[in-house]
Amino acid sequence: MNNNKAIVLLSGGMDSLVTAAIAAKENSELYFLHASYGQLTQAKELHSFEQIATHYRAKDRKVIELSWLRNLGGSRLTDADFEATEETAAKSFPDTYVPFRNPNLICMAVSWAEVVGAESIYLGVVEDDSSGYPDCSKSFIQAMQKTIDVARGVSHPIQLRAPVIDMSKSEIISLGMKLRAPFELSWSCYFASDKACGKCDSCRLRLNAFAKAGFEDPITYQGANT
Repeated sequence: MNNNKAIVLLSGGMDSLVTAAIAAKENSELYFLHASYGQLTQAKELHSFEQIATHYRAKDRKVIELSWLRNLGGSRLTDADFEATEETAAKSFPDTYVPFRNPNLICMAVSWAEVVGAESIYLGVVEDDSSGYPDCSKSFIQAMQKTIDVARGVSHPIQLRAPVIDMSKSEIISLGMKLRAPFELSWSCYFASDKACGKCDSCRLRLNAFAKAGFEDPITYQGANT
């Protein structure tokens, strides 16, 4: 472990959980950052965030309100009555894409990193997601790094770290198990907050990943965990 400070962007999902586990291994002080932007499972995600931040003994934690993302609309994650328009239907993004969310989250993290003197920002983006979510791609991370460097200069560099970006979902599960990440505290379902629906894209990816990795998912689903 290095004597370093790091900001961890933590949604409460399994990718950000394993990223937090990696950050905990590599740094001595962790600062956890969560965004509430009106997502349908906001309360459940916040609960997961708080539990995970406590598990990893966060030096500090902050929850930032970005309710204007919900007010702008354009995503099923924030609007239960979402209907695709001609503009959204013409895009290749899935309807669960939240417009320009990740760039906003990274900017928030950089601001906090400047305040606390953090050298790194960890985020749980995965390249496999980039076909639908362009702000999860390596090219996006590289572009944001250049933007940060230009905006801040090099006197106190802040590095974006995406340690699971090249991994499959099952590989992320396997690594998390090795690091003893508390998957029971995480939440991935897009639409349910009591028992995971097991049907949305995120639930299916999670269930398939656990099955392929040879582990049982510890969270509860509506019906059988299949």
